[in-house]
Order: sequence, then structure tokens, then C-alpha cells
Amino acid sequence: MKNLIAAAVLACAFAAPAAADTFLGNRGVRVLPVNDIVFEVVPGRSGGTWDYWCAAAQYARRVLGAKWTDRYYVVRGRDVSVTTGRRSSVQFTLKPEQAGVPAKTGWLSLGFRSGESLSVQQGYGYCVQAPAL
Repeated sequence: MKNLIAAAVLACAFAAPAAADTFLGNRGVRVLPVNDIVFEVVPGRSGGTWDYWCAAAQYARRVLGAKWTDRYYVVRGRDVSVTTGRRSSVQFTLKPEQAGVPAKTGWLSLGFRSGESLSVQQGYGYCVQAPAL
């Protein structure tokens, strides 16, 4: 019986994705690096627009050291996660030129089209405001 339990524990440990690179944002939203310039936001549930922008801003600020005025850009809109395989994720970058993303300008983002961006400070605004229903 002890061998069975030990085997189950080891199987679970090796089956879990490497958590060393995982950042956990508000409401349990995970952020994982895709490569050196792109990171992916993966909510635990369906995730509202504000969850993606908030977690991306937190990751940019806390992990990547972005300034409040730095902008982060959508690389790829909602699609299957390349880091976890979950149904919904959005990819972002702080370096649109290097990621091959055409930078769009504007202060309003209603979705996740490639090139849309917010400043880190604007993204943090999604962390504190309740979604409008």
C-alpha cells in the first residue's frame, strides 16, 4: 500500500507542469513565458477581458520590471494555450517590433486584436475595478 501511495505521489509530481516559471496574478490567473519576449495569460476559468489585461500588467511590472508608462501589446488574441493546452489564453509582449506585431495606438481596448496595447498603469486599472455587468 505504501508503494502505491508513493507511486501516486511521484506520478502527480511529474505530471504537473513546471511551476517555477508560472506567475500567479489576481483571481488565480496564470502567466507563463512562451519565449524571451512573449508571455501568455491563462485564466483558470473562462476569464473576462479584465482578467487578461490585469494579469499581463502585473507580470510585466513584477516579473519583467516594466515601468508604469511602458506599453504591453497583444501578440495573439484568444486561442488555445501553447504553454498549458487550456482552451483560452492571450499572448502579450513588451517588445512588439521583436515579436513581429504591428503596434496600434489608442487608449481603448475592447478585445484582443494583435497590436492592441495598454500602458502597465492602465492594465492595473483592470485589477481594481469591478467588471461592468
